[in-house]
Amino acid sequence: MTIKRASTILHRRRVNRKNLSHEHLQRSSYSEAERAERIALGLPGERPAPAAILSGTRANGSLIKKRAICAPEVLNEASAYGSAFSRGLRLDFPHGITLLIISGTASVGAKGETLYPGDFRAQCWRTFRNITRLLANEGASWHDVIRTTCYLRDIERDYAEFNDVRTEFYNALGLDPYPASTGIQARICRDDLLVEIEAQAVICREGS
Repeated sequence: MTIKRASTILHRRRVNRKNLSHEHLQRSSYSEAERAERIALGLPGERPAPAAILSGTRANGSLIKKRAICAPEVLNEASAYGSAFSRGLRLDFPHGITLLIISGTASVGAKGETLYPGDFRAQCWRTFRNITRLLANEGASWHDVIRTTCYLRDIERDYAEFNDVRTEFYNALGLDPYPASTGIQARICRDDLLVEIEAQAVICREGS
């Protein structure tokens, strides 16, 4: 592959939320089964779907207010490299209850770059830092976290180190009790990322 072609492909992947990829928008050929399922969802069967074509299916009068969570000072938006997810969601329920859902977060920096490739412990600390900032930007902390799901690329090799870092961090914060947690071995989205953590937190809104 030439440098020019590689540059072109990279450019096509740098897209916004509404247009996830140039290749997706240009696609005009679908299998019979794919067409049937697209039509059942209300999408065109023979051409790419226009942005917001299904927005009219949204229920009106929802009691839950939802918006994205971000922390651009430490972690870029996933949409910057064509991924269709938010770094986290804030859900404000009636009676003053707010649920924060943090997407799988790893050792990624403000420009979307992998930080500390090959250094497992440093990746753990950066992951905790990124989640800490996402929580703080919504007025929450690790004391509000109720559950985590922890993905390790090699759980047999790295779990002891992971638990060592996590325990030191939680104890330094004075967490009691610790959040509920599940550990899973999984292939993470990049080959050089070794750990990823999801988190959920609950806070009460003042004056509600």
